[in-house]
Amino acid sequence: MSLAYEQLRQVTPLAGVVLADNPSAMTLDGTNTWLLRDEPTRRQAVVVDPGPGDEAHLASVLEAAGSVPLILLTHGHADHAEGARRLHELTGAPVLALDPAHRYGSEGIAEGAVLDAAGVRIEVWATPGHTADSLCFVLPGEDGLAGGGPAGGGPAVAVLTGDTILGRGSTVVAHPDGVLADYLASLRRLASLEAVAVLPGHGPELADAGAAARGYLAHREQRLAQVRQVLADGGPDLSAMDVVRRVYADVDPVLWPAAEWSVQAQLAYLRSQRDG
Repeated sequence: MSLAYEQLRQVTPLAGVVLADNPSAMTLDGTNTWLLRDEPTRRQAVVVDPGPGDEAHLASVLEAAGSVPLILLTHGHADHAEGARRLHELTGAPVLALDPAHRYGSEGIAEGAVLDAAGVRIEVWATPGHTADSLCFVLPGEDGLAGGGPAGGGPAVAVLTGDTILGRGSTVVAHPDGVLADYLASLRRLASLEAVAVLPGHGPELADAGAAARGYLAHREQRLAQVRQVLADGGPDLSAMDVVRRVYADVDPVLWPAAEWSVQAQLAYLRSQRDG
């Protein structure tokens, strides 16, 4: 699929995406800014992850959205959240986030919240691990709430995953803010969403959140086994970067600093298992 930056692409009946022109080793093709509404022709949309603080990107988002009643953040990393304050200024829409530092004109959101805007119902799942403030937004079907909330247990049709599940490759556990045990628990929760579309923060959409989450879990277990073996061979005094050079030798060295965060998270996880 060819990339079209700063243009609306309708992905599902409820969700379209505007791809920010900020590609990099960490952002893949760029940041996906998602627009949610019940009808593609509605000139109103919820904006999820406004992306970088780039006026051209925000102008593209506003042109595609029409009016904006609500702005949501999956987490506070700049490539997702930097543009939120400016979009709030341009639209007056509240910015809802788990971390108070990224909220504007709102008390924020947390696990279990259910939002209704632009004709769409959005269920909030706390999915810490990539960062402590990571959220996923589940779009339930017509029968009720995907998470078994007070409206029933209707099937989900899509989940916006931020950086918890990417459209390509794996994500970093941003130690010390990100905690591997939390991340594994979040993946196990997402694994329950069988045949539910993944609308990620970076990369292409995926067809099955459950399959993607199980693949991520298997990958993490493989990496943990590799780290255990490296420590067994090299001793407990190896630094995180020593481990990176051995375990992530197949990864582009430009990504090694990010891999070092994940290794630090892995080492902390293994220590907690040993000491527990």
